[in-house]
Amino acid sequence: MSEFKIGALVYYKSKAARVNAVGDKDDKIEISILKTTKRVRDKDIKLLHPGPVSDISTLDIELPDPPETLSETLELLEEEAVSLSELSDFLYGEFSPQSAWSSWMLVMDGLYFELLADENAKDAGQDLIKARPQELIAAEKEKRESRIQQQEAWDALIKRISNGRIEETDYPQLIEVEQLACGERENSRILKAAGIQETKEAAHALLIKLGYWPQEYNPWPRRMGVTMSNPEIAIPEAVETSRRDLQHLQAWAIDDVGNQDPDDAISLEGNRLWVHIADVSSLVIPDSELDIEARSRGTNVYLPDQTIHMLPSGITQQLGLGLQEQSNALSIGFTIGENGELEDIELCFSLLHVTRTTYDDADKALDSTFIALKSVTDRFHQRRINNNAAMLDLPEVNIRVDNGEISIRPFKQGGSRKIVTEAMLAAGEAVALFAHKNNIPIPYAYQPEPIEIQHPQKMSEHYAYRRCFKASRHTTEPAAHFGLGLPIYTRVTSPIRRYLDLIVHQQLRAFLTQHSQQPQRPLLGHEELVERIGLADEASFAARKAERNSNQHWTMLYLNQYKTKQGEGNGNWQGEAVVVMHDERKTTLILPDLAIEPKLQRQDNTELDQSVTVQVESVNIPELRAFFRVVN
Repeated sequence: MSEFKIGALVYYKSKAARVNAVGDKDDKIEISILKTTKRVRDKDIKLLHPGPVSDISTLDIELPDPPETLSETLELLEEEAVSLSELSDFLYGEFSPQSAWSSWMLVMDGLYFELLADENAKDAGQDLIKARPQELIAAEKEKRESRIQQQEAWDALIKRISNGRIEETDYPQLIEVEQLACGERENSRILKAAGIQETKEAAHALLIKLGYWPQEYNPWPRRMGVTMSNPEIAIPEAVETSRRDLQHLQAWAIDDVGNQDPDDAISLEGNRLWVHIADVSSLVIPDSELDIEARSRGTNVYLPDQTIHMLPSGITQQLGLGLQEQSNALSIGFTIGENGELEDIELCFSLLHVTRTTYDDADKALDSTFIALKSVTDRFHQRRINNNAAMLDLPEVNIRVDNGEISIRPFKQGGSRKIVTEAMLAAGEAVALFAHKNNIPIPYAYQPEPIEIQHPQKMSEHYAYRRCFKASRHTTEPAAHFGLGLPIYTRVTSPIRRYLDLIVHQQLRAFLTQHSQQPQRPLLGHEELVERIGLADEASFAARKAERNSNQHWTMLYLNQYKTKQGEGNGNWQGEAVVVMHDERKTTLILPDLAIEPKLQRQDNTELDQSVTVQVESVNIPELRAFFRVVN
């Protein structure tokens, strides 16, 4: 026969229950838990009181406040273990269903009493209960009070966050939200508690709303894992190098206004074009501390409000062309035939006198000082066109932030910028040809040919053609770069700011100095080169994405701040947009003044390449989205 009787009070999964029916030995027992009825095995319940209990709802089932007899009971039970019925009698002066349940709750709470339980006991009367030591009770009380205070503080924090008002003492708690906004973790307990979606964008928006971040804060470099500090590594003495004196040449370093790292210059000696590049390999030796640091960074990171360098700034001051009275360079000389082909290629370490100027000033002298350089580089340019180079003509802008002021200015195409671009591309082809001829392992840049070769004329055609291209890649074997229209190419002109360019310089130095009296490093082998390419490409990819999204970030801020700067009235930004694509639901525009490509609901009344005027309706900085409407 079962020891459980109808009407008995039992304990089932932390709840009070009443026995309603008892079957035969192998049958289950029916119990009721308030309004719920269940059939359970006898081993799943524990008898607290034989009853009778008419209805569980008549019992106070909450954890009771300690009775007045608690202190006396604890003293009596310091050295003695008792049954539940005895404990109930000590605490409440009786053993009733209510006193049995209240006593059992105090035992289960674990603050004042501990259970010396028999796992096989079905009757709580078979368990022995003893008082906990006073020092453990005091410690547990302190711990519980601390938890209560922490919960109250947490609830108050979530309430302040929900109300959009925080205190300075809340800042340490919000670090987890900042980490989520920067992609350094995947979730946030705070956002979950506040009912906010656990995404980077939602975290970013909340931090701005709370004033934890200023609206200008740019999270994109951190999201991409970009190191935000410049390297601070001692710069060694330059490697002693035999140099050819080319100071008789007029060497020009032509850059944008404000450029701080001039690493290339050009000059013309008769019909020979010289491209001079800062001799960084004389300071950065393969596998040195500087080299390893540059390898991990991959490239300079150019943000609108700052530049994060791949190498210590002291190297630029020491080696930047035109920053010292004399400049050390790796010079690449060649002639460009009437058909645009490179001939008579030579490389040497050189000593130069370099004059710095800007594209704006050089453009004023295109028909005088730079007319011969333009003629030479135009031949190379025409050859690339004949090779179906992708001469994409889409808007580009320069975004700068100076003292909090955001300026966005379109790049001027052509002119002296075209001269420099063509000279640098020619130098890349010349070095690639030289390296291939002399079996020097270097990273070659290549780009596969698109499925269909096009010659776009209109902006919509340039936009569509760009979508046909795969990104350029690096390889240890020479291959054609379709986009540039070159059969072989390497990037070599920016060793101060691009690690793969620096590798090319290091390899060229190893080759050019192999017969010198100074001890030299050997050429990197294939496996070493592949490893370096992989590391540099990974770091460079992160840097480029950080740059693109940072430019978008500051563009969104520019649009958002525009109205404020215009004063009263409707000061939302307005400007020209060109329709470049229609799809089933959306129309894509290009805004030449901003170089952004927003999408609108399909504009059936517009044609491709039609110019329309658009106005900003709203800006979402965390999502890098601006919403426009057509106003004419």
